[in-house]
Formats: sequence, structure tokens, C-alpha cells
Amino acid sequence: KLAALPDATGVYCAHEYTQANAAFALSVEPQNNDLQQRSREIDDLRARGLPTVPSSIGLEKATNPFLRPMSKDLQANLNLQGADLVEVFAETRRRKDSF
Repeated sequence: KLAALPDATGVYCAHEYTQANAAFALSVEPQNNDLQQRSREIDDLRARGLPTVPSSIGLEKATNPFLRPMSKDLQANLNLQGADLVEVFAETRRRKDSF
């Protein structure tokens, strides 16, 4: 449902987990150029003691693997090419749980 919101919609999370989440996201989708750039920006912000929020739905759709089960690269990295999107999401969650 979140992915259906307009890309400009602000995302205000309650905790500062963005850096750890980016590290996980890179582990399952390392070739995602948008994610690589975002990770660098996050690292820079945190190094200066600044928050990484807010984000936007558009940025999350480009960089958050939980909103990208349709990504062919993500599916390939999970060895789930052509799998049901729910299965891709579930495998992403399983990997996050053990990250």
C-alpha cells in the first residue's frame, strides 16, 4: 500500500535505522546505483551527526528492497527469478532477520 502513494509523499520514521537498513539493502541489491548513492549520502549525514529523515516514497521505492520485490536484480540476487512477489518479499525479510 505504501508504494501506491505519490512519490513525493514524505516518510518520517520514528527511529534512526537508515544506515543499518542501507547496509542490509546493499547486501541484497549491491548493483542498485540509486541505493549506492543513497548509502553514501546517509554515511555523510551520520558522520556529521545529522538525521537521515525525512525520506520520500519515491526514494524508498528506488532503494528499499522491501518495496522492490519486482526488481529483476533483487530477484536474481535472491535466486528467485520470476518468483511470486510475496515470495521475494518473504525471502528479503528472512535475510533481514538474520543480517
